[in-house]
Amino acid sequence: MDVSRVVLGCGNFGGVGSDLSLVGWGDDEDAAFALMDAAWERGIRAFDTASSYGGGASERMIGRWIASRRPEGLRLTSKVFHPVREGDDSGLAPERIRRVVDESLANLGVERIDRYLVHEPDSLTPLGDTLDALAALVAEGRIGGIGLSNVDGAYLGQALSLAPIEVVQNEYSLLTRESEQEVLPLCAERGIGFEAFSPLGGGWLTGKYRRGESFPAGSRMTLRPDPYEAWRSDDVFDALEALEERGDPATLALAWVLSRPGVTAAVVGPRRPEHLEPVFAALDAEIERDELTELFTWSR
Repeated sequence: MDVSRVVLGCGNFGGVGSDLSLVGWGDDEDAAFALMDAAWERGIRAFDTASSYGGGASERMIGRWIASRRPEGLRLTSKVFHPVREGDDSGLAPERIRRVVDESLANLGVERIDRYLVHEPDSLTPLGDTLDALAALVAEGRIGGIGLSNVDGAYLGQALSLAPIEVVQNEYSLLTRESEQEVLPLCAERGIGFEAFSPLGGGWLTGKYRRGESFPAGSRMTLRPDPYEAWRSDDVFDALEALEERGDPATLALAWVLSRPGVTAAVVGPRRPEHLEPVFAALDAEIERDELTELFTWSR
């Protein structure tokens, strides 16, 4: 199994992604440590976080895990854009990037973050200014490479004309396929890594959400439903039920993402160690990709 194709997403540590109203609703430190230990023991060597995840709690938990485990060969990714705490500013202004990177380094307890990503575009800051600031941090050895997240083809193309881009992280799954139009082809053409985040559609592709049933307590559909409301439809439930008839839906959905040419890795965000099992099963699974694609032809 090529475990290098799996990145442990740490967006649930201490909160739910970058939503400051949900700080404290995510995994506590014991749960985060158990998950990182399990991932490391199974060979996962790349962890993904962001300055804003859990209001900074995600980076701090990872930092304490690094200090206690001293893992050799760990590759870290973090991101900048969203406020880190109540009252904080946001965006990609050069002075803010440097301030947030300094804080990320301190939280993680490292001297260098392997890759630092634009978490999403900032319409108020010229892209050249943002990339110049990140390039300066590369030159200083404080970050190893520059990446982009939540971008379209036009933004990626403009960025490539200004600076070397190492990786793109976009949402990509059977339910979300917009990156197929421009971003994935451009990444393949230019030799840029493409990492698919939310490959299980915020839990929708695990089988946890069922037609006519209440959503499980503590799930994203009870804590942060807005990004997924469009999927509360008969078409989606029809496709999910058809997927489940073919096997474990999470394994099949992950295998579909990993089978897509140009996808170099999937960023997975399990809540418990046992949730890693479908991930490893997907690395070896043989699927009929076109058959699964046909189930979700209306995907956004």
